[in-house]
Amino acid sequence: MISSVLPTYNRAPLQFTKGEGSWLTTADGRRMLDLGSGIAVNVLGHAHPALVDALTSQAQNLWHVSNLYDIPQQQALADKLVENSFADTVFFTNSGTEACELAVKMARKYWHDKGAPEKTDIITFEGAFHGRSSAAIAAVNTPKMVEGFGPLLPGFVQVPWANTDALKAAITENTGAILIEPVQGEGGIRAVPDHCLKALREFCDENKILLILDEVQCGVGRTGKLFAHEWAGITPDIMMVAKGIGGGFPLGAVLATQKAASGMVVGTHGSTYGGNPLGCAVGKAVLDIVAEPEFLAGVNARAGLLRQKLEGLVAAHPNIFEEVRGSGLMVGLRCKIPAGDVVQAGYDNDVITVPAADNVARLLPALNITAAEIDEALTRLDAAATTLEESAV
Repeated sequence: MISSVLPTYNRAPLQFTKGEGSWLTTADGRRMLDLGSGIAVNVLGHAHPALVDALTSQAQNLWHVSNLYDIPQQQALADKLVENSFADTVFFTNSGTEACELAVKMARKYWHDKGAPEKTDIITFEGAFHGRSSAAIAAVNTPKMVEGFGPLLPGFVQVPWANTDALKAAITENTGAILIEPVQGEGGIRAVPDHCLKALREFCDENKILLILDEVQCGVGRTGKLFAHEWAGITPDIMMVAKGIGGGFPLGAVLATQKAASGMVVGTHGSTYGGNPLGCAVGKAVLDIVAEPEFLAGVNARAGLLRQKLEGLVAAHPNIFEEVRGSGLMVGLRCKIPAGDVVQAGYDNDVITVPAADNVARLLPALNITAAEIDEALTRLDAAATTLEESAV
């Protein structure tokens, strides 16, 4: 018989009952060091006091009214995002997938209203992940994502990752936008070099097309800047954000320039829950901490320490690991053995990592992880690698 929970997940046999900072406690009493953060979501760790206070304070007053009315908490968070980004305007969603849907609609509506309704094509890249809605899977168009779910939404053109010639060849009179992750998450922690992002921005300007960035996983302080594209000194026209922005509360957003958002007038998009008082109160508390320069400086310091120690781990276990890759506290260990074995060995040694494509184990710790916790994480990862080496003998 089918389970009461639709069986679409291959879950690890772990049940957690409590979280505190970078630590999770299982139902059977194990204390595990969390380097996954709910897949880059818990940017301030579990049960951060400021987020608990924001949520409980708001919950005691007002949960939901819908977007039929002004929501002061939504306005405050939008103002904070505009103040700290390229954007002129923000639309709030409940997830990154919903943010992708709006980003696609926004780009196409822009060209429609500009008198070029044929410019519906959006170029995307091999290895990308933009969610699991109809538009998001069509944007990626890999067999794993789309098999059995056709017909696919048209208007997406996939090109190989890091192939400039293929990108140039894909441009036609129907091209309206390019959609890319500055750092691929599910694709295996593959970062677009700064000079390539600069060139991509220039390429979009030269061809008069929109640049859409997917910072659902790499945004909100994850790379040591509030948003990853800041390292390259560029700005997009439209940007998708989610995961870390809610610190664990379901929240997403689309940020855009006034120009790119010009077609989205009253009635063109909506959400019942998006931007509700609870989510926005928590999101504002997250940004009040993460957007501060001192906090981001700390993220970079911790990222440098983690990277240094991971390089040592790779050197110490050359039969297990191939390389360290990534940016800030969005790090990947490319493995020489199946990455799933490395993740499982981590579980056995009470440290949590997250599998990704390209045979990578992801490390996405809380941005406020301590130096002592990084040391402990490496001790446990080293023990996991040693166990794998011994089992191979």
